Amino acid sequence: MKKRIVIFASGSGTNTENIIKYFQRAQFAEVVQVLSNKKDAKVLERAKNLNVAAISFSKDELFASEGVLKILKETKPDIIVLAGFLLKFPEIILKEFPNKVINIHPALLPKYGGKGMYGNFVHEAVVKNNEVETGITIHYVNENYDEGAIISQKKVTLSDNETPETVAEKIHKLEYEWFPKIVEEVLRKTSTPNPSFKGGEL
Repeated sequence: MKKRIVIFASGSGTNTENIIKYFQRAQFAEVVQVLSNKKDAKVLERAKNLNVAAISFSKDELFASEGVLKILKETKPDIIVLAGFLLKFPEIILKEFPNKVINIHPALLPKYGGKGMYGNFVHEAVVKNNEVETGITIHYVNENYDEGAIISQKKVTLSDNETPETVAEKIHKLEYEWFPKIVEEVLRKTSTPNPSFKGGEL
């Protein structure tokens, strides 16, 4: 019986596509559903092109007990992956799926985390502060932005002449290489991941 992955995304969906293809090559798990809060998000088209169910929903449906939560109860995911999902994840879902929701952040948390810190806003701040390194953080999701227990961090060195665009390219490479692998690691460790796990790298 394959492990079941559900992905939430808000935008283009390049990470989602990468994860879907990664697990399509594996026998261990599969992405069974992609959910987006934007009905015109490119991620929905990418998922459908890869024969994965794709559903959009409203913000009200995300927080309603008969909305997205009902869909997830029917889907029964082993893990919920946030891949560029920009809304705060609701507590009603976190309570129903404890320790089964993970997120990727394009910086080395706790630096450059919190509300409003996503995408290019993060890269701009990294460049402005002349950071010598940055990276990605995969972490469990709790009721606060970017504060859940860290699962893994991967780093990249920055030069003196970086721009937000060059930083973004380096971050995307890390995401494509490591995000699917770490999703698999979390699934393999146990069907109920330990939220207190503080390992720096898998």
